[in-house]
Amino acid sequence: MTASCGAEPPLHLQVNGRACSIEGVPRAATLLHLLRNDLGLNGPKYGCGLGQCGACTVHVDGVAARACVIPARGVAGRAITTLEGLGTRGRWHPVQAAFEDAQAAQCGYCLNGMVMQAAALLARDPQASEARIRSELSGNLCRCGTHIEILDAVQRAALRMRAEANR
Repeated sequence: MTASCGAEPPLHLQVNGRACSIEGVPRAATLLHLLRNDLGLNGPKYGCGLGQCGACTVHVDGVAARACVIPARGVAGRAITTLEGLGTRGRWHPVQAAFEDAQAAQCGYCLNGMVMQAAALLARDPQASEARIRSELSGNLCRCGTHIEILDAVQRAALRMRAEANR
């Protein structure tokens, strides 16, 4: 019998549809740290570190969540989707395509959070009104002032998703 004084077991989770097993994840590590530093996924950004700005937003089992305040070990066995897993070049998710079409980015730092929050909303409610979209995105900060373009992009995405659903 071997003792493992303080050694952490591997962390198992699904990231962007792929099974991951990560060794040596410290108890204090956040999901954001794990995604960026261990898995090299740079979509989620470090903004405030308090879960208030939205730059780190990912989907956990399809629900938008702030990765900077989620303990990495708290998502063991869960499905995590980052911006990199939402769509691919040539086959963007409708929200990504709409953001590109609407030129809704200026510096782009908030873009991850805006896209991920909007994608989660439209997955739940493809008929989301402008007021609902504004409310849903109100916790995502954009310091560049592209709010009008972002709102336009989300409305475009909603139209695309409804059109695709009706095909």
